[in-house]
Amino acid sequence: MSLTDAELAAQLAEAAGRILLEVRSSGLLNMKKLGAAGDATANQFLVHALREQRPDDGLLSEEEKDNADRLTSKRVWIIDPVDGTREYGEERTDWAVHVALAVDGKASIGAVALPGLGLVLRSDQCPALPKAPVRPRMVVSRTRPAAEAVAVANALSAELIPMGSAGAKAMAVVRGEAEIYLHTGGQYEWDSCAPVAVASAYGLHCSRVDGSPLVYNQRDTYIPDLLICRPEWKDAVLQAL
Repeated sequence: MSLTDAELAAQLAEAAGRILLEVRSSGLLNMKKLGAAGDATANQFLVHALREQRPDDGLLSEEEKDNADRLTSKRVWIIDPVDGTREYGEERTDWAVHVALAVDGKASIGAVALPGLGLVLRSDQCPALPKAPVRPRMVVSRTRPAAEAVAVANALSAELIPMGSAGAKAMAVVRGEAEIYLHTGGQYEWDSCAPVAVASAYGLHCSRVDGSPLVYNQRDTYIPDLLICRPEWKDAVLQAL
């Protein structure tokens, strides 16, 4: 039985997460080499599986040499085998595996695995968002919170929640642990495509910080900024920015 794109994304993210946990639990690598080994191992699995399951689609991975062929593809898989290599190596839970499908430049289908928590968030299974508190919570980098994010948090009297990877932060909003994820420090397409696909499916607002749409499968894969938030906070955040 063939898998739908959403089912494939979820199975790939979940399986890659299991592989990463196995690599880490071996105890044979120090933290620095563990991150490199985990990235390479998960990437090989994801790339081979996608080329087997979707041979006609384009592919963009953080761990693969970029290819111009993807630019002519309507459908492009965008993957990040380990989002949050430091957190993965430190045996924290705030790291993720990203598997997304961009169609005509839009983050259309995605799955974000949080292997440390035993969770896979996916764009085809979206329960209702939990009720939000009156005072918003904003997830920020645990090591280098952006000045813009701190300033917006102050303007909105938001509580700051330090967290690791981009995927973990975005899924914190999806899971109702925060209301706002604002990033202005620059990312790449693989950092946000799967989280945006999932967050959008849940009904969250996703855009650049000027309110313009996020566009994927571009020649330049750099994305300077990102906003994922509860829709009721969109206008306030954009105005504060």
